[in-house]
Amino acid sequence: MKPLFIISFICLCMTTRSLGQYQNLYSEIPNFIQTENQEAVTNTDGILRIEKVSIPGYQYFRVAQDNQKRPCVIICPGGGYRILAASHEGTEVAKFFNSIGVNAIVLKYRIPDSQKQINKSIAPIQDAQTAIYLARKNASAWGIDEHKIGIMGFSAGGHLASTAATHFKEKYISNTEGFSLRPDFQILIYPVITFNSFGHMGSRNNLIGPVIKEDEVHYFSNEEQVSSETPPAFLIHAKDDTTVPVANSTEYYQQLLAHQVAAEIYLFEKGGHGFGMKNKTSDIYWPSLLQKWMQSNHIISP
Repeated sequence: MKPLFIISFICLCMTTRSLGQYQNLYSEIPNFIQTENQEAVTNTDGILRIEKVSIPGYQYFRVAQDNQKRPCVIICPGGGYRILAASHEGTEVAKFFNSIGVNAIVLKYRIPDSQKQINKSIAPIQDAQTAIYLARKNASAWGIDEHKIGIMGFSAGGHLASTAATHFKEKYISNTEGFSLRPDFQILIYPVITFNSFGHMGSRNNLIGPVIKEDEVHYFSNEEQVSSETPPAFLIHAKDDTTVPVANSTEYYQQLLAHQVAAEIYLFEKGGHGFGMKNKTSDIYWPSLLQKWMQSNHIISP
């Protein structure tokens, strides 16, 4: 599971906020089957969702066009590896990071599809690793501190983020320059972590199904892949989440501690799943907790 592909990148002119449109992640997409682009965007009550992504892209949100190097977070929206919740788990989050002095990249990663990818199970992690690669390669031009590049994910995006954080030694992309593909920290919000019994079967089936192989279940159950080199983690989950059980976060947290990896977890009593930046059942604004964690871990200044 270590295919190598050529990656080339066209330099882009950044704005002080968002590029407004997704830029192509590749000039030549690896692990790609040429078919009709069926990507579609829906808007339900102001929540944007992107369906059938086969051409990956990104939006870069930069705090300011200056010479200061700032931390950067790569954001992976959720959606069960079926859609991408691109606004409340993507662009809105990027704007929050900008407000605390952090650059952000919203990743439009590929939806696994055997009609569009040679190996659908590795398409999302290829895109996540490429985002890390590009952030490090272009750190100087993009105003990024190359030692403070983190990855964040919501729900199935949390599975992708934790996959990037635990499988970084696996090279799913070409990286002849030898840039580190290990994120410096991980932020997981009601994440899918496991493909075992307490995982989210929809995410599992969409990524590695419909015929499920036991070795792939274990390989993509990221609580089983934690090591002492796994990056520090911040986790949020609601105890009453019936879509992605809270055990996904608590088991991962316990494995991090067992391997002496710095981690912090906050569990809401209620809130269910998919609440985005604000859990309406609580007065606690969890991004404030995240900001304090980033300060205590010297990612941002107090």
